[in-house]
Amino acid sequence: MLYEIRNLTKTYGMNESLVTALDDVTLSIPKSRFIVILGASGSGKSTLLNMIGGMDQPTKGSVLFGREDISTCKKSRLTTFRKDNIGFIFQSYNLLPDLTALENVELSTEMANLSANAASKSLELVGLKERLHHFPAQMSGGEQQRVSIARAIAKQPKVLLCDEPTGALDFQTGISVLEVLKQIHREQETSIIFITHNKEIAKIADMVIELRSGKIFNVTENQNPSDPGEVAW
Repeated sequence: MLYEIRNLTKTYGMNESLVTALDDVTLSIPKSRFIVILGASGSGKSTLLNMIGGMDQPTKGSVLFGREDISTCKKSRLTTFRKDNIGFIFQSYNLLPDLTALENVELSTEMANLSANAASKSLELVGLKERLHHFPAQMSGGEQQRVSIARAIAKQPKVLLCDEPTGALDFQTGISVLEVLKQIHREQETSIIFITHNKEIAKIADMVIELRSGKIFNVTENQNPSDPGEVAW
């Protein structure tokens, strides 16, 4: 099992202003799966992703990655955990505008002490072999998101966490990004956890975890996931 999540609760504020973002969530997440966490805005999906990624710690409960409970780790250990195991892809591309595509990805590979050609290989994998030396302003939104995917996968993480990465893209560009992610999942057997409010995107997942008001509403195993080209919204 990739993650074992037990009685996970996250609250913000106190007294009358107390907000419960996650409410006693218990969940098992298997390895090497394409998993969609589905829910409306405010359902708790981003909070859950932050806990899984070691970016935030719970008010109560535990998050086991393998045998390690990352919910009790110190900040220094969480930094190492993220560097060694997690790749992040966000809705915003977060690229440095004065660096080329290759240079943006090289920042990630240098921090992970990887070989010099790891960045170019990851950009080639996402279909940007001819765009290595282009700056973000010279690329479309879809190409910029592919650079952010390349940056995330260059260090070959065990888990790829995707926070609404198609949210700012048009339909056709969003489909192309989903196709890249499915290719990475298929070829590298990377565990992918993808959060979205879009029920159509959930059709491409092996497992769909639906959240409502901070609680698990439903968990569905999809025996026949759709290809990205088969979905529309």
